[in-house]
Amino acid sequence: MKLNIRHISLLSLALAASLGSSAQNTRSGYFLPDYTYRYEMNPAYENSLNFVSMPVLGNLNVNMHGTLGVSDVLYNIDGRTTTFLNPGISASEVMDNIGNSNRIGADIKITLLAAGFKAFGGYNTVTINARTSMGVRVPRSLFSLLKEGVTNNTYDITDFGARASAYGELALGHSHKINDKWRVGGALKILLGGAYMDARLNHAQLQLGTNDWSVVSNGEISASVKGLKYDTDINENTNHRYVSGADIDGTGLNGFGMAFDFGATYKPNKDWTLSLAFLDLGFISWNNNMLASTGGDKTFNTDRYTFNVDENKPNGFDNEWNKIKDDLSQLYELDDMGDQGSTTHGLGATMNLGVEYTLPAYRKLTFGLLNTTRIEGDYSWTEFRLSANIAPVKCFDASINMGAGTFGVGFGWLLNLHTKGFNMFLGMDHTLGKVTKQFVPLSSNASVNFGLNFPF
Repeated sequence: MKLNIRHISLLSLALAASLGSSAQNTRSGYFLPDYTYRYEMNPAYENSLNFVSMPVLGNLNVNMHGTLGVSDVLYNIDGRTTTFLNPGISASEVMDNIGNSNRIGADIKITLLAAGFKAFGGYNTVTINARTSMGVRVPRSLFSLLKEGVTNNTYDITDFGARASAYGELALGHSHKINDKWRVGGALKILLGGAYMDARLNHAQLQLGTNDWSVVSNGEISASVKGLKYDTDINENTNHRYVSGADIDGTGLNGFGMAFDFGATYKPNKDWTLSLAFLDLGFISWNNNMLASTGGDKTFNTDRYTFNVDENKPNGFDNEWNKIKDDLSQLYELDDMGDQGSTTHGLGATMNLGVEYTLPAYRKLTFGLLNTTRIEGDYSWTEFRLSANIAPVKCFDASINMGAGTFGVGFGWLLNLHTKGFNMFLGMDHTLGKVTKQFVPLSSNASVNFGLNFPF
């Protein structure tokens, strides 16, 4: 059981740490009036000009965020990179870097095509996006189990899980000025589901003592992908058929949904602007929900095996493992429960609450404070971002900002060049710090937003 947990957990961490991606527009552009896509953060905002996007390159947004970094699981010993499992690294050193709840998330948003135009008494937008997101959560107790090995302790790793989704989005938005103080807006989103996966341990508790073991496991994987079927194999020792892999026969849409964005801005005077938006209030109904599950709690109790930390002893871990692995194998084997029909999941709503102050002595300079809160169950997060925004000339504006929240502290910026006929922007909510040779950020927090558009 320990070896399988070790392999699966390390693989999950490696996959999560190597992904880079973003689910929303850069928050560094929220207070820049000529940032083309700020209407996606608050549909009440309008652009000063009509525009069309460069296909695929109009708004490329990639974001990776987490509370667990590469530097927390990879170490350098004598100039060589090794994992936290290396005996040369003490358990106390490793655990000092691990929080109680560790999460890594990655999102990608690509604007395939977008346009904005003035009509119907306001400003209108049509946007076609491709979106993907993933998240992994790993409890502190799992790191303790992997690092400490078999000790007289109880480990609860119930909080271990992973989630991923991919879907297309057609958004129709409208912004309307009520009066000199109020402006409101909204967007209707038609959602086309591609794939959804949710894996979790509903119950996983291991009491590993010197003379006896008590293990309880309850896990499942729910996957909604068109044409997906689980591969199965038979455990020759137990004659039990279990899920050994998956196969996808064909591709295509596998879900349909709808969502709404709502936003408003209020300007009590010429110096202050307040704004509030609620985004992604909706759901996707997924088809072909294939379930693999342990079928409830599976338990294992034994006092037949005694483990010794000295691998050279007859009862060293490797030797005892060969005796016990067949009994334990049934705990982590999932049964193919078949197609469960359709399943509905919310997108995870986002709230943006902002306040902006224009400097009276130099009205081309503003200061903004933005709170962004993502509500998505176990994967929820919040952030506060303080920014200084300047537009020294008509064709250029920029923002520098500092964000702090669930995923730590980060420095952001955005540069925006905009003339009639051409617009290009580049920014980051989390500027890259130290990276690995593979260009993976050691902190697991990084983002980039780039776009080419044509205002007219």
